Amino acid sequence: MPRIYCPLPLSEHAAVDLPERAVKHVQVLRFQPGHPLIVFNGRGGEYTATIEEMGRQKVSIQTHEHSPIERENAQRVHLIVGMPANERMDWLIEKATELGVNRITPLMTQRSVLKLQGERATKKTQHWQLIAIGACEQSGRNSIPMIDEPITMNHLLDEPTIDAYQMVLSTQPQPIKGTAAIQADRLVQVLSGPEGGLDPREEDALIAKGFVPWSLGSRILRAETAALMGLMALTRPT
Repeated sequence: MPRIYCPLPLSEHAAVDLPERAVKHVQVLRFQPGHPLIVFNGRGGEYTATIEEMGRQKVSIQTHEHSPIERENAQRVHLIVGMPANERMDWLIEKATELGVNRITPLMTQRSVLKLQGERATKKTQHWQLIAIGACEQSGRNSIPMIDEPITMNHLLDEPTIDAYQMVLSTQPQPIKGTAAIQADRLVQVLSGPEGGLDPREEDALIAKGFVPWSLGSRILRAETAALMGLMALTRPT
């Protein structure tokens, strides 16, 4: 059944006018009155619903039963990622969302190709948030991951220490073992560098801040591949 994100207050057996993005989504799919669908607002669970009215500017639905189902991972994961260039960041946002990441922070490092600030950074972040929403609709997630605006490495290093298990993907010879011992209720931060990797001074600064160097093996992976491989080692659906 098609799934539609509707960021409005929802309740059982209620008439709802869909917001603009959802209207366009339904229109592209060429749905008609009477068509069943699932709607969710990111605040817990999902609702069965039926389209009641289709117009050029308006789509109304009737909600039915609420299901409290969630499809989140046992492990909460915050991905901090050196932004790959071109469309690779879009792809990474989509796939990380499908894998169940809870938060993504784009990171500008010494070797980053993509540099964003000001209005351009805000617009790009909004674009990535829409990609994450679409990935939730497709994958069955009812919780939308937070996409932060890009930050610099200095900004990250200056942030207060938080209660999290912090890991930085590294070319240092560290074993992958040990991830299974991470407490399931503890937040894990995974930092993955950009194309070309982290500058050694950046990695040293992160380790001094408390990040544990973590190797994914002897091969050199693309930036987006390394990030996703790290997530796959950590994320376990409940």
